[in-house]
Amino acid sequence: MSGRRVVITGVGVTAPGGIGAKNFWGLLSEGRTATRGITFFDPSSFRSRIAAEIDFDPEANGLSPQEIRRMDRAAQLAVVTTREAVADSGLELGGLDPYRIGVTIGSAVGATMGLDEEYRVVSDGGRHNLVNHEYAVPHLYDYLVPSSFAAEVAWQVGAEGPSTVVSTGCTSGIDSVGHAAALIREGSADIMITGATDAPISPITLACFDAIKATTPRNDDAEHASRPFDNTRNGFVLGEGSAVFVLEELESAVRRGAHIYAEIAGYASRCNAFHMTGLRPDGQEMSEAIRVALDEGRMNPQDIDYINAHGSGTKQNDRHETAAFKKSLGDHAYRIPVSSIKSMVGHSLGAIGSIEIAASVLAMKNNVVPPTANLHTPDPECDLDYTPLTAREWKTDAVLTVGSGFGGFQSAMVLARPERSVA
Repeated sequence: MSGRRVVITGVGVTAPGGIGAKNFWGLLSEGRTATRGITFFDPSSFRSRIAAEIDFDPEANGLSPQEIRRMDRAAQLAVVTTREAVADSGLELGGLDPYRIGVTIGSAVGATMGLDEEYRVVSDGGRHNLVNHEYAVPHLYDYLVPSSFAAEVAWQVGAEGPSTVVSTGCTSGIDSVGHAAALIREGSADIMITGATDAPISPITLACFDAIKATTPRNDDAEHASRPFDNTRNGFVLGEGSAVFVLEELESAVRRGAHIYAEIAGYASRCNAFHMTGLRPDGQEMSEAIRVALDEGRMNPQDIDYINAHGSGTKQNDRHETAAFKKSLGDHAYRIPVSSIKSMVGHSLGAIGSIEIAASVLAMKNNVVPPTANLHTPDPECDLDYTPLTAREWKTDAVLTVGSGFGGFQSAMVLARPERSVA
């Protein structure tokens, strides 16, 4: 590892099943699921009619009427989650140099809900090809440009340093945090507010995934529909959410007596340059990302105590991941627990990578591995220890968390306790 060491000192989560990191961890550790029939709109015309929704009231969570009017739901989630993360860190950002505070936010689909709703308005429910822009909200431009997410978070914390949105599909939530850590390591920032947000539960998103049959049609059993690594799985369950972190340099965090959740020991991303939605079964690209992340952290496969899998619940992804873990970790892959929290909170596209980082650091904090819910009949080709049904007490000093996204993106991050010895 070169440059400064980077640690997580603040965590915020807004996810299905509850607002805040405490409620999020309660859901995971108890193995409860937050998947249900869609309530945001009438889904009766769609193949897949279930999702993991958040019971989120923006006003009750401290947003003003003007903020609610201005921001798409995904931006609202990011701002509320940022407030929790900053409060959790104990930092007084107002007393710091704003040019040394940066923001990196990941999102796969941007302001999907706002754009979907505004199109219905300006087209009069799709009846007019020539739309009337005069009916649109005055902030429609902010919906169109995802950079508004980073701007909203930056305004919230007074950050005037590097600010960007990372959009690499379903790996956005890992990649944004990896990019933020790199900015601190190279000295471009001292504090980074980073994470991801997505609120994609809208008719246009359902239609897109229906078309390629990526989501599950198990509408009569929403609670048990997300079944990663199970032989009866038949697609993922769409979700929404946000997770945001405060990153800072290790020595600075130690000096101020901050609570340190984990060090970002290593990160890497690769692309398979193969197919827009397809994956090679051997898992080579994900395996390579894992290898480089371990090398960056100066860690061996045997140092990993738990794998937080992408585990989307599609057959090709789950088998691809299983092969990647075996290829990169060798026999050690059989000796450690693996789990997918998508079984409980669904797949929130670009946000899920950050939500899974939050799950990983909370697993380290509590020395508990969250389960893979709904895993009753393991796929014989997925023959690792996928922690079925029930959380497990497990000493966890280092976690590997991975992501896989359309376009061929494969990302891996290693999180570790900073007190570990580094060669």
